[in-house]
Amino acid sequence: MPGSAYTFQMGRKAPHGRRRSAQREDKPLAWMAGELKTPPMSSEARVEGGMLLRRLQRGETLSMPDSRPMPTIGARCHELRIGDIAQKKEWRIVYFIGNTAIAVLEVFAKDTRTTPDDVVKTCKRRLADFKAKDGP
Repeated sequence: MPGSAYTFQMGRKAPHGRRRSAQREDKPLAWMAGELKTPPMSSEARVEGGMLLRRLQRGETLSMPDSRPMPTIGARCHELRIGDIAQKKEWRIVYFIGNTAIAVLEVFAKDTRTTPDDVVKTCKRRLADFKAKDGP
């Protein structure tokens, strides 16, 4: 989507330029904010986060303990829960399963039992922006 506030990360091509055969196309990721990188995440936490996002792209439905619904942000919003033993932190990736892509709304280290209000407000704003561009 030219001129949009987010980017899509498409699946990779198979060797010799052929596209992988699949029953359905993987959904791209739309990064509204945040990134998975080392540091601040340990490499193990970054890899785990990447694997969970890949499973979502392939159409898997994740549940506890990997993913938890976030109805305070909106319908079809969830958070991936990633334990980082090396950094002694809990990471969260807030995402929305859209019609054309999976929107990553926020990546943050969770320090308290509840999600901070500023994170919820930011995710709601990013979600509204994404939904305006997501299509039918």
